[in-house]
Amino acid sequence: MATLLRSKLSNVATSVSNKSQAKMSGMFARMGFQAATDEEAVGFAHCDDLDMEHRQGLQMDILKSEGGEEGAEPLEGDIHYQRDGTGPLPPSASKEAGVCSELSGQGKPKITAWEAGWNVTNAIQGMFVLGLPYAILHGGYLGLFLIIFAAVVCCYTGKILIACLYEENEDGEIVRVRDSYVDIANACCAPRFPTLGGRVVNVAQIIELVMTCILYVVVSGNLMYNSFPNLPVSQKSWSIIATAVLLPCAFLKNLKAVSKFSLLCTLAHFVINILVIAYCLSRARDWAWDKVKFYIDVKKFPISIGIIVFSYTSQIFLPSLEGNMQNPKEFHCMMNWTHIAACILKGLFALVAYLTWADETKEVITDNLPSTIRAVVNIFLVAKALLSYPLPFFAAVEVLERSLFQDGNRAFFPNCYGGDGRLKSWGLTLRCALVVFTLLMAIYVPHFALLMGLTGSLTGAGLCFLLPSLFHLKLLWRKLLWHHVFFDVAIFVIGGICSVSGFIHSLEGLIEAFRTNAED
Repeated sequence: MATLLRSKLSNVATSVSNKSQAKMSGMFARMGFQAATDEEAVGFAHCDDLDMEHRQGLQMDILKSEGGEEGAEPLEGDIHYQRDGTGPLPPSASKEAGVCSELSGQGKPKITAWEAGWNVTNAIQGMFVLGLPYAILHGGYLGLFLIIFAAVVCCYTGKILIACLYEENEDGEIVRVRDSYVDIANACCAPRFPTLGGRVVNVAQIIELVMTCILYVVVSGNLMYNSFPNLPVSQKSWSIIATAVLLPCAFLKNLKAVSKFSLLCTLAHFVINILVIAYCLSRARDWAWDKVKFYIDVKKFPISIGIIVFSYTSQIFLPSLEGNMQNPKEFHCMMNWTHIAACILKGLFALVAYLTWADETKEVITDNLPSTIRAVVNIFLVAKALLSYPLPFFAAVEVLERSLFQDGNRAFFPNCYGGDGRLKSWGLTLRCALVVFTLLMAIYVPHFALLMGLTGSLTGAGLCFLLPSLFHLKLLWRKLLWHHVFFDVAIFVIGGICSVSGFIHSLEGLIEAFRTNAED
């Protein structure tokens, strides 16, 4: 009897525990911290309930073996569950068990190489290619060479970054031992500073994501101002209007709805690029080939380096992408064709656009279009920018909240979420403050090329050139061939020089622009 009483009490405690776990699973799924939909959150709850029932059955089976006598009536619950797992499941549980196996990773859907390639293409063929003709303006043929060189280097560093995820086990097999860029960075700094590398990568990621948000606000204000120059609305005012539209991003819990619109806008962006190229081809007789030269503008070309590098940044999400591929062996081939395609399209787009407008090429190339079609094209681009803003904003918020508010005992501040999973008022205030910060930066430094060059030189070069080559040398130097070592060292040195020079010149330009705007 005492044993039965202990079993009942244990069952009650287990039930309460599993219900709370189910609530927590659903809460985190709704908050967007897991790659889970609402249906998956329900699945997590079912898994918890099944686990509770299974443990209850085990306890009843143990009870029977301990206190049951031969011929005694079996206790309720032990007919379905056996410790060896051979007993039949209830009809209502068979489907739920399938859900559990799927959510545990056994049946998790994977993406094909084509789908992975689409994700990479979407990252490196975004609307920031609109600034590449401006890079050719200050670099000439050297700027075109840099577009090709950056594609080759970013493709190579993407591959060696993925190589850092793997190590050879005792049986001589290559196995995946790390999952993310942060894991690689932490492994390089261990054992003395086991979390330093991850913090550096997180800071670089936050800077890049926030700067991307700022660029979306800048380009929105710029495009609207140049589309309707006769309206008594300044570029700063257009930026404020764009930010007012973006303010609801502070209330985002997931990006399910936004992602669908973003996909449509990406397709529209490709159409716009084709329209721009078609217009340039219609003026092929007037192309200014004599304007493309081998000399460079020493003061402004380093900014062009940052612009080009920033247009290729995708390394930060490559580990996750490779880990979700059906056949990870196809990753190298996927990187090759995506970067070859990007190199060709970017080079042609930048060259054709510059040949059409030559020295009159503006920071955002669509501003050079005739007024008859400029407004339509720019409105589509503004829609693309506004619908793309939530993606980097939500990612930046997630990194900040995880690092500062939710990192267990290592968190710097109290949790910004309440016990019911709702965002606290001061947490919402911080999100709104981040949106306002992107607006202030866009107002005081409304220069698309300078901001893009600064970001590319600082975080783009660091995440795409410097850190992958450094990590590759640190983790795998014993197994590297001499030419791999040479490539890594060369990329690190060249990338460091380009990063420093581009950062200094971009920062000087931004300081000058900031002073000019402050005086006005």
